[in-house]
Amino acid sequence: MQLWLIPLVPLIGFVINGVFGHRAPKRFVNFVAVGSVAISFALVLRAISALWPLDNAYVEQTYTWIQSGNLRIGVDFVLDRLSAVMLLVVSGVGLLIHTYSIGYMEHEGSYARFFSYMNLFMFFMLTLVLGGNFPVLFVGWEGVGLCSYLLIGFYYDRDYAVTAGNKAFIVNRIGDMAFIIAIFLVFLQFGTFDFAQIAAKVDTLPVEAGFGALSLITLLLFVGATGKSAQIPLYVWLPDAMAGPTPVSALIHAATMVTAGVYMVARTATMYQHTPIVMEVVAIVGLATAVVSAIIGLAQNDIKKVFAYSTVSQLGYMFLALGVGAFSAGIFHVMTHAFFKALLFLGAGSVIHAVHGEQDIWKMGGLRKKTPVTFLTLMVAGVAISGVYPFAGFFSKDEILLAAHHHAPWMYWVATATAGMTAFYVFRALFVTFFGEYRGHAHPHESPPSMTLPLVGLAILSTVGGFLNVPHFLEAMFPLAEGGHDATLVYIALATGLGGILLAFVFYVVNPGIPQSIANGLGAIYRLVVNKFYVDEIYDFLVVRPVLTSSRDVFWAMDRVIVDGAVNGVASQARAVGRVLRSWQTGSIRTYASWVAIGSVIIMLIVSIAGGVR
Repeated sequence: MQLWLIPLVPLIGFVINGVFGHRAPKRFVNFVAVGSVAISFALVLRAISALWPLDNAYVEQTYTWIQSGNLRIGVDFVLDRLSAVMLLVVSGVGLLIHTYSIGYMEHEGSYARFFSYMNLFMFFMLTLVLGGNFPVLFVGWEGVGLCSYLLIGFYYDRDYAVTAGNKAFIVNRIGDMAFIIAIFLVFLQFGTFDFAQIAAKVDTLPVEAGFGALSLITLLLFVGATGKSAQIPLYVWLPDAMAGPTPVSALIHAATMVTAGVYMVARTATMYQHTPIVMEVVAIVGLATAVVSAIIGLAQNDIKKVFAYSTVSQLGYMFLALGVGAFSAGIFHVMTHAFFKALLFLGAGSVIHAVHGEQDIWKMGGLRKKTPVTFLTLMVAGVAISGVYPFAGFFSKDEILLAAHHHAPWMYWVATATAGMTAFYVFRALFVTFFGEYRGHAHPHESPPSMTLPLVGLAILSTVGGFLNVPHFLEAMFPLAEGGHDATLVYIALATGLGGILLAFVFYVVNPGIPQSIANGLGAIYRLVVNKFYVDEIYDFLVVRPVLTSSRDVFWAMDRVIVDGAVNGVASQARAVGRVLRSWQTGSIRTYASWVAIGSVIIMLIVSIAGGVR
């Protein structure tokens, strides 16, 4: 089947554009970058169709990576129903984002570098999804972290982009440390890194009544996921990731990196099903993340930041699903979210392109007549993320809400209220951007077809994607979420989403003065939300400043006095010995002969004394 070709082709694209792209015309760069992803997408379709209906996992042992005694770590790829869904999302949506990037990056510098990084991102994410064991998955995991650093900090001559890239990289290292500890513990516990073998061994174990070794492993894995998929407390890097070009935001937020943590937890579902305490932690953290980020999103004015916080919130929904045992619903939401969130970000990029770089929604307005395609497609994305029937978000969101209600009714009500907030703040951004009078200074214009055609494609997927019954497709791997199809609960959730849209329409189209009056009335509470609960400032006070202070005042002194002192002391002694020995090297043959004679006499005396002692 040659599954290894799927990630290899984008890697080849990365090498070609990375080495030769800066000398080649843009058409060549486009052909290599977009063509490589298109070939990967075609290979994914071919592999899935050849193995359909994927009742059994297909494992391909490409080659042996590490062999030590009985331990074999191979570059093994697996294609089953879970990886099939993820491959289609990553390669399909990734292809649309690459195509869109042709128009968006047309007038940007470092064109080939951008596309080479994008191809490298695709290589690592496809490797992550296909990996049949923890080491291969971890290679992809770290690779997408590297690429996020490169792409978020793409504008390396701008301080804010460099800072954002560093922040993403460092925060993810915290989660990755827990993740790699968990991987070692997995091997100590089960003697293998292979997912299938681990699942078979876990199945023989009882469900942990308390917090045991398996609970520790799954908790550490989840800490890794909180970094990669931006959950409390490691979500702070994701909103700042908007510093990169908009296609990067779409690729990171929709199809690749941030869903890696969700995928990893689903891939290790057997372990989580045996650790109910950790499952509860996953659900609560996911729900808390969804609520907090939705509240922050209510007051954001940067159009990309609004959608960034909606990403964090939607990821919280996914982890809520995983935590209550609705693994198939969580992956279903990964797919539908990829459609409408990629559309939201690419649509935001089209708006920014139209107004020549402006991102503040209050400096836009009235754009629906200037950018009709962007307007219509973003409206589709808005109703999809709001969970309005029959758009994609309705189906996956309700699967999660019903499962949450079955687990704990209070979770349903909190999650439903969060869905209402999501609808409100997303349409707040859309109404302010597209209605009223234009408040900017540039002359808005519609984006070129290379940008609008991917928007139309994603709008179609956001409309019909919910009818792809992913939960039933994944039923062979995960039990369907318990919760039934309570019509009343569905109608309540639907009404809440529609209510959020209607409220935004009243506040920002019918009577735009209401929001300011409410903000004035809330006072300190409003400022708290606008400043994102001062989470970054708290991190700066509790973590960043102490680390900088201790590094400068303690560890630097230790390095200078102890480490440098020891090294420099050895060097000083070596120089002193060298000076003494150097004095012996006079270049005079007579001196050398004298030393030889003296040495000979000393040796003979020693020998004579030794003989006399005997």
